[in-house]
Amino acid sequence: MKKSVFSIIALVGVVVCLSLIGCVDKKTSEENQSIDSLNVDSLSMSEEMQEDAYMPKAADELFDDFFFNFAANKKLQKSRIQMPLPCYKNKVLSSKITKDKWAMEQFFMKDGYYTLIFDQKEQMSVVKDTTVNHVVVEKIFLEKNNIKQYYFDRLKGEWMLTSINELPVDSSKNASFLNFYRRFSNDDEYQLQSINDLVTFSAPDPDDDFNTITGMMVPEQWPTFKPSLIPHGVIYNINYGQPYVKTNQKVFLIRGIANGLESEMIFQNKNGVWKLIKFMS
Repeated sequence: MKKSVFSIIALVGVVVCLSLIGCVDKKTSEENQSIDSLNVDSLSMSEEMQEDAYMPKAADELFDDFFFNFAANKKLQKSRIQMPLPCYKNKVLSSKITKDKWAMEQFFMKDGYYTLIFDQKEQMSVVKDTTVNHVVVEKIFLEKNNIKQYYFDRLKGEWMLTSINELPVDSSKNASFLNFYRRFSNDDEYQLQSINDLVTFSAPDPDDDFNTITGMMVPEQWPTFKPSLIPHGVIYNINYGQPYVKTNQKVFLIRGIANGLESEMIFQNKNGVWKLIKFMS
């Protein structure tokens, strides 16, 4: 994913800037410095600091750059919502949120990671597309069988939250996979049943923390090599415009915030049954 411009570095001043990214020129850092991910410690910043946080104009060029600022900056968040904000249930207007009733939404920032779902690996390049003008961030409540969609549009060069929609998981084009993943993420025995006869994998060497093992494994080896993190309960997806169809494949990505985590699992639906065929962690 393209390095994101997270302006909240400016909040912690020159000393922290030196320790985190080795910058010696605060102005240069604010305007030009890109970082791979947001420092999780900044998520615990005070309300006063959130109110004062600044975002460079360049952050509006790429949705991810804007969104990480939006989720961590209280003042920015309020300024980038079209109020009163229309809220829908199954695309039917149910209410409108006024500015004084809005509660800051930090999305996945406190988790330290987020998830993405694609039909094909080729779709992953859309994350870096600066021409994207409409994005839907989905907060998926697996146990509640519910999805809360946040619609963002770039209007006059600035990203804005324009509406919210709630729908049941079964109404999603990813319904089959999400219903499978709900159980897969919670049930160890079901995980074993959902492993393909042979799985291509790359994982840390359990006997050497500095090396990885790449090869093929059988289901019985899953407990040894499976990813250290399999998100459950509430997960996220960001639709940058990639089309979803009732395909027999899903690419499930887990990306860390400031911790270097990157994990990928590829599932295929074989005769109506989802199976893990490849993973890298």
